[in-house]
Amino acid sequence: MPLYGPRYQENPAELYREMRRQHGPVVPVLLEGNVPAWLVIGYRELHYMLGNPQLFARDSRRWNAWDQIPPDWPLMAFVGYQPSVLFTEGAEHQRRAEAISDALAAVDQFELKARCERIADSLIDAFAGRGEVDLMREYAHRMPLVAVAGLFGMPGSETPALVRDVSAALDGGEGAAEAHQRFAATMGRLLESKRAHPGPDVPSRMLAHPAGLSDDELIQDLLLLMVAGQDPTANWIGNTLRLMLTDDRFSVNLSGGRRSVGQALNEVLWEDTPGQNSIGRWAAQGTELGGQHIRAGDALILGLAGANADPEVRTDLFSGSAGNHAHMAFGHGPHGCPHPAPELAEVIAQAAVEVLLDRLPDVTLAVAADDLVWRPSFQIRGLSTLPVTFSPS
Repeated sequence: MPLYGPRYQENPAELYREMRRQHGPVVPVLLEGNVPAWLVIGYRELHYMLGNPQLFARDSRRWNAWDQIPPDWPLMAFVGYQPSVLFTEGAEHQRRAEAISDALAAVDQFELKARCERIADSLIDAFAGRGEVDLMREYAHRMPLVAVAGLFGMPGSETPALVRDVSAALDGGEGAAEAHQRFAATMGRLLESKRAHPGPDVPSRMLAHPAGLSDDELIQDLLLLMVAGQDPTANWIGNTLRLMLTDDRFSVNLSGGRRSVGQALNEVLWEDTPGQNSIGRWAAQGTELGGQHIRAGDALILGLAGANADPEVRTDLFSGSAGNHAHMAFGHGPHGCPHPAPELAEVIAQAAVEVLLDRLPDVTLAVAADDLVWRPSFQIRGLSTLPVTFSPS
């Protein structure tokens, strides 16, 4: 079954149900260019795969399909081996991951919340007088980048250029490679500055960590932190705002009894998780998973959204998800999102949604809900635009 094209973009949830009916929890799929892979949409199977890194490994150089992959393949940025913590394994992965986790664990979450509220107010100030805005372009996509730049201890004067470069690199279009190079150069200068003048920030803590990371390792891992903190969090914000603007249970126009922003954020992670699928894992040896024979070197895709909807574990599928945080939105196992990254992302997302609804209490969609367009990506579940109107202030 192809993981691309208009059918996938329009209604992936229905496609996952069809896949499950036809193939069970592990589905043979085709990526762009008819490249074969396995999509794991069974909750138990995904949990098992992510918890067994010796059998389902992270180093993409194991892939048995490299002879079918052209250099300009659209997904090359996600599978081409890079010397970042993302592709490391075993003791090397633990060394790099511990440096990241320890640096993030030192972030004061109360201070982060206050900073994010100030950032949200500043972004809203820029469009509050217009009475209309695309919340994805001018708010959701900018909020996490500015927040993460603050965690990196970057000078405010460099933040706008950094935001532009990371956005361009993520878009993957013309100029993406140059934007990536500028970002790497920016991180190199930042490390030089922090080495000379350490501060209460993530790069300074990683420089001082007993793991003894090299500059190349630091630049790669800081890039990963920036990207991982940007796109998923931005779409978490956007998907939550869409839910609260279109679902009567969360409607911002209802007086009293409105479900909380926290509940909306959690429901989005179950029903519209920003990271729908992720490439991936590569079988270190032949094995069986979900009734399918997996050959050594086969690629497996983390079907995070499909696993969240697995009826074997979601008996409450249509009764809400309040209080249930056992979703797969942040992965699982050694390569899951490092603690406390999910908590920090939630602080950023919750501040963004709450401040916007407080500042613009009568905000409404400028188009019909069915006219909202989702991004054409099998990995990301996010809106292309989120146009709204409100009373100018």
